[in-house]
Amino acid sequence: MTWTVEFTDGAAKSAAKLPDLYHGALLSLVRDIEEYGPVRGNMPNYSKLGQNRHHCHLKRRGKPTYVAVWEVIDKICKIVEVTYVGTREKAPY
Repeated sequence: MTWTVEFTDGAAKSAAKLPDLYHGALLSLVRDIEEYGPVRGNMPNYSKLGQNRHHCHLKRRGKPTYVAVWEVIDKICKIVEVTYVGTREKAPY
């Protein structure tokens, strides 16, 4: 069973405004979460923020640096919610 990835309204709006390079990286991250789960240890710029919160820099090089933050909502039903997409400077961590 695959994971379901949902976006908060704010994260969805921010994701729609991302430059193409970062948008592609976000889509790749979402596909990986859907297929393999929320812990993305294979991503070079990934880290856990707590028990159920995670974040990943979409592309490390360049200014500004964009990140995605997601949270496991339900482990049994396998639901993940992306709560933030945007610049590292404004990230909620």
